[in-house]
Amino acid sequence: MSTIFDLKIKVSPEHIDVLGHVNNVVYVSWMQDVATAHIESLGLGIKQYLELKHAMVAVEHQMQYRKAALEGEEIILRTWLHDINALYSFRQYAFYREKDQTVLFTAMTKWACVEIATGRPKRLSPSFTQAYQPISEALNPFDFTTLYLT
Repeated sequence: MSTIFDLKIKVSPEHIDVLGHVNNVVYVSWMQDVATAHIESLGLGIKQYLELKHAMVAVEHQMQYRKAALEGEEIILRTWLHDINALYSFRQYAFYREKDQTVLFTAMTKWACVEIATGRPKRLSPSFTQAYQPISEALNPFDFTTLYLT
């Protein structure tokens, strides 16, 4: 069973745009960073993708920017898997400011399995379906009183 995964970061000057807050494209980069860290922690990361000759690739993002993140703030990048079927897995994200638990950004990504050599879609192998399980319905990923740091 997969669980909630948190990654703590500090907003750096290179994350800031001309308007003085984190640039929109940085959030997409953070989505990839936290998803990659999460799959690595589940034991089915990039190295295993290459060995298996297939990988998960993003095919759709839905994002909502809720509040600005500013330089120097400590941010928790939270992610979890919320659904999986034979062709896709669905990952959600909630990025929040640690000091006051304000949600800054939420998103969902639809991931598809592809053969690395051809880029063609592939049904999820048992390796993926066993490692990438949705979180328990008993967990509330928007309860920020618990950190899931590794």
